[in-house]
Amino acid sequence: MDNEEKTQSNYPEEKEKKRAYPVPNNKGGVASGVYGLAFIGAAVYYIGHAATFWMGVLGFIKALVWPAILVYNVMKFLKM
Repeated sequence: MDNEEKTQSNYPEEKEKKRAYPVPNNKGGVASGVYGLAFIGAAVYYIGHAATFWMGVLGFIKALVWPAILVYNVMKFLKM
């Protein structure tokens, strides 16, 4: 019984080492919530203004990538 107690550990660091793959930390915090709300708002806007189904699909894709386009244009405007 003493051997079982020694091999089992209650420390999360040692349990983490036994996994075959790393488990990501989900510590997005407020930024994830803000991005999520912005995504929903952009998706509603783009899909609401779509005239066809494929324009709606394109609107969904735009809703996913608009932050990257925004940062690119701001950096281009600031000549960075």
